[in-house]
Amino acid sequence: MAGKLEGKAAVITGAGSGIGRAIALRFAREGAAVTVADLDAAGGETTVAQVEADGGRARFVACDVADSAAVRTTIDAAAAAFGRLDILVNNAGIGVTGRAEDLSIEDWNRVIAVDLSGVFYGAKYAIPHLRRAGGGAIINVSSAFGIVAAPEVPAYCAAKGGVIMLTRQLAVDYAREGIRVNALCPGYVATDMGGRRAALPPRQRDAANARREANAALQPIGRQAHPDEIAAAALYLASDESSFVVGAALCVDGGETISFPHLFG
Repeated sequence: MAGKLEGKAAVITGAGSGIGRAIALRFAREGAAVTVADLDAAGGETTVAQVEADGGRARFVACDVADSAAVRTTIDAAAAAFGRLDILVNNAGIGVTGRAEDLSIEDWNRVIAVDLSGVFYGAKYAIPHLRRAGGGAIINVSSAFGIVAAPEVPAYCAAKGGVIMLTRQLAVDYAREGIRVNALCPGYVATDMGGRRAALPPRQRDAANARREANAALQPIGRQAHPDEIAAAALYLASDESSFVVGAALCVDGGETISFPHLFG
């Protein structure tokens, strides 16, 4: 039986670990040829090796999504390598903790550059290729924190909220060309974005992990998501099964955004 993405080609940013890796593996299992784009070469090559061990097709490209020229080169190279581009997943993201008065201008600019501008660059350079393929899907990974605010992450909340509105605007401009643009809004996922917690001293790391588990436990579903659960939602948005879904911000958050006032109480 043919997979849901048979014959299609996808670019997935931030696919060297976590949610991005899970999406790459799921898309490849469904027949897509996958370009793994990430700054982490070791992680990206590991993702490619896992895809190939599973019988899929993948290639790695080193890419800093905050660099518009690098994004353009990555997308053009992916389309050339596989002869087409049908799907873009703008997944790469970072976060920095600190209240506005304490957050450095450099940290603010870097988060906005990666989490918001990187999404714009990806869409800008992918759209001509998607048009040539007769249409396609762009999936922008936002966050539950793009919908509800969380303490001490002003840049992250601002960027992820911007991703949702950018998604809606692009959907308005391109839906009639068969290019569907949607956003995914994960809640707590059992990953370590950017390895921030892993880099902490052991006691701080354990405390941070415990806080995360405690917050996730307050959600209606009572736990964190597995990356594969986010990948399943991404597959839905990438496939023809979501053919009438345009400009959506799909929450895959265990109910976090409907119960958030109870968190951090």
